[in-house]
Amino acid sequence: MDFKLELIVLPVSDVDRAKSFYEKLGFRLDVDNTFNEQYRAVHFTPPGSGCSIIFGNGMTKTTPGSAQGLYLIVDDIAEAREELIGRGIQVSELFHDANGVLYHGHAGGDVTHEAADQERLNGAHPERATYSSYATFSDPDGNGWVLQEITERFPGR
Repeated sequence: MDFKLELIVLPVSDVDRAKSFYEKLGFRLDVDNTFNEQYRAVHFTPPGSGCSIIFGNGMTKTTPGSAQGLYLIVDDIAEAREELIGRGIQVSELFHDANGVLYHGHAGGDVTHEAADQERLNGAHPERATYSSYATFSDPDGNGWVLQEITERFPGR
């Protein structure tokens, strides 16, 4: 039996502002339905992704901006960063961990936080090792996204 992650609910405070941001980001708008005054669903899919995001009125009681560690996987981290900057998105500088640890600085809603066992170094991984280079950005509410460069998948993936 396959279990496929299909949809992630994002908590936002202003649906139209979030919609504008994700359009600017280049995500595909799949649905924008208002069912009544209390319920509106806005559904986007990142380019090339099998998983989508949804937000709106009446979608969740979770605090806006509390979704953290939302990973977007890219083949070329530098190119992806430049594309987002060209779209007007504020993206961090490229970085990597000195010890090769999976980036986990998205605790507590701060996508620039460095965990205790992590030494964040500037720039992409010097050998551009797969799974090792990152950049971060946030939507207007502070939901935190991580770009991760993966050039070769681990076996079984």
